[in-house]
Amino acid sequence: MKLWQDKVRKVVPYTPGEQPNRPSMIKLNTNENPYPPAPGVRSLLDHFDEDRLRLYPDPACRNLNQTLADYYHVSEDMVFTGVGSDDVLSVAFLTFFNSDKPIFFPDITYSFYPVWADVYRIPYETKPVDENFRIVKEDYFGGSGGIVFPNPNAPTSYYENLSFVEDIVKNNPDVVVVVDEAYIDFAGPSAIELIPEYDNLLVVQTFSKSRSMAGMRIGYAIGQPALIKAMNDVKYSINSYTMNQTSLVLGVEAVKDEAYFKQCVEKIKATRSWTANELRKLGFKFNEPGANFIFASHPDYKASDLFAALREKDIYVRYFSLPRIDNYLRITIGTDEQMQTLIEFLKNYMK
Repeated sequence: MKLWQDKVRKVVPYTPGEQPNRPSMIKLNTNENPYPPAPGVRSLLDHFDEDRLRLYPDPACRNLNQTLADYYHVSEDMVFTGVGSDDVLSVAFLTFFNSDKPIFFPDITYSFYPVWADVYRIPYETKPVDENFRIVKEDYFGGSGGIVFPNPNAPTSYYENLSFVEDIVKNNPDVVVVVDEAYIDFAGPSAIELIPEYDNLLVVQTFSKSRSMAGMRIGYAIGQPALIKAMNDVKYSINSYTMNQTSLVLGVEAVKDEAYFKQCVEKIKATRSWTANELRKLGFKFNEPGANFIFASHPDYKASDLFAALREKDIYVRYFSLPRIDNYLRITIGTDEQMQTLIEFLKNYMK
């Protein structure tokens, strides 16, 4: 054994969804938006001043932050931006979770949470979701070093209403509660509405899902100014220039076109409804989805077999070989045509 190896920090890394590159594939495994970004994004990219690329970007991300602040009717000092919501969440973990007490998050949830906790040496405790995969809010009432959970949850697609979220926040006044809203635009009201009342609430969102910009890596958090200042202090202690020039400019353009944004969201929700009805006709079981994906199982077919059969036909969905969910598939909502192809394959396979 090399002498330096026992000094290496060892963690079990996060496993991202497969990124295949196959002709004519149907990619329903990483919850990407099947539609292009707003037309203004394409136009601006075509005319981007490449001379800007030799210059450092604005470390304060002022234009993008102000655009988001205007959109959500908050002040600029209540907005933090980062390289995707993963970066924003990572900074939040590092900033706010520094207690000897464990942080709490669900046992079935976004699998990056335990990775960040391990790499930053944050003690944590997972709280079991119930038999229907719902978060039990009373399990989060006090006694922690902080709380984080997605709403809607992933991979279950469950959305909890604002009164549910508020109960968790108000029962934890001594710690920061992070609500990860990557899929909120496909569900219901955002917890951003609660921020004026709670100085311990941080809401994290992303451009990757509803705004069709997963490739640009833009995430953001909204909270009261003291929380955002604390995150910026940590950010500037690690890497001042987190956001690149193109992301900052194109992100602003994406927020401006609200009509296109709402049109795409409604289109995906309509396709989700059609897909859910067709899957139920085939005998799949799942609860009402709140995200741009459906988390489904079938009583007569193993999820692992369905996953493999779909993959053979270049239809990619997500399968988790994990306790309690190893007979479920997470199916991203694609275009109408893609979902029709999926359903036709399943009909033929189940014959």
